[in-house]
Amino acid sequence: MTAEDEVIIIGMGGRAFSCQERGGELTADHSVQGQKGPVLSGVEGMKIEQIEDSEASQLAGELTRLDSLQNILGVTFEDVSHLQQALVHRSYLNEADDFPLSSNERLEFLGDALLGHVVAERLYYESLDFSEADLTNLRSALVRTETLALIAHSLNLGDYLCLGKGEIESGGRYRQRNLACALEAVIGAVFVDQGFDIAREFVLRILGEELERAIAGKLEKDPKSRLQEVVQAEQRLTPVYRTDDVTGPDHDRVFVVDVFAGETLLGRGSGRSKRAAEQEAARAALLVVTSQQSTVDSQ
Repeated sequence: MTAEDEVIIIGMGGRAFSCQERGGELTADHSVQGQKGPVLSGVEGMKIEQIEDSEASQLAGELTRLDSLQNILGVTFEDVSHLQQALVHRSYLNEADDFPLSSNERLEFLGDALLGHVVAERLYYESLDFSEADLTNLRSALVRTETLALIAHSLNLGDYLCLGKGEIESGGRYRQRNLACALEAVIGAVFVDQGFDIAREFVLRILGEELERAIAGKLEKDPKSRLQEVVQAEQRLTPVYRTDDVTGPDHDRVFVVDVFAGETLLGRGSGRSKRAAEQEAARAALLVVTSQQSTVDSQ
């Protein structure tokens, strides 16, 4: 193997390692001080030699970790540092001053824009009968935090995030915002590493059934929207949501929300987020409102 074939990867402790292939085995030979541009390619399927040196062993673990995530994502990165950076939460950098990669926030920005574009494009061309308002509502439902967090959870993305100790202890691996932002960062990383076509295919694949239901027009209007239409039509009022109670630790909170029309309590709901609790309250209120209307109509 020539010097030009040497590959570089940054371990999660912040050290960069030079690697050489010997007899089908990938061996960490030495650390490279000041390396800012890690490149690692073709590691899938390679056997990593057991090395006594603690930092080299750390490298072996990092290679295995990243290879596992690439298998889950269905994407093999040309430069695995792009994937590494997509996993770095800003809290990790507060505790690793010499870590050479920045946080995933720039990749998140890029992935958010790409996600919105791909979803909008697909809905536009596949949903010709939908109005602008319909398309906007469907896109919002597909790219909202809750949807992205569910997809990230299905990919076990939280297990791979690099977080500060405090963030981990407060349940950061399961926090919806962290998961959604990390997924957007991964989308950005795929785009930077593989280009638009592969990134577009990746977005369409991970959205899967959610996107297909939207295109088929099977996403029913959410309970809050339906309740607002009913209450405004019948009472000329806008429903108001009030948080009644919040219980549980930060990473496992339960919200209880009441919904009112004027001073009249219409319904109560609970959920793991304020938005979910509001939807459940609206759902409960719809049962009451529609039942009352049915009674009036029968008289």
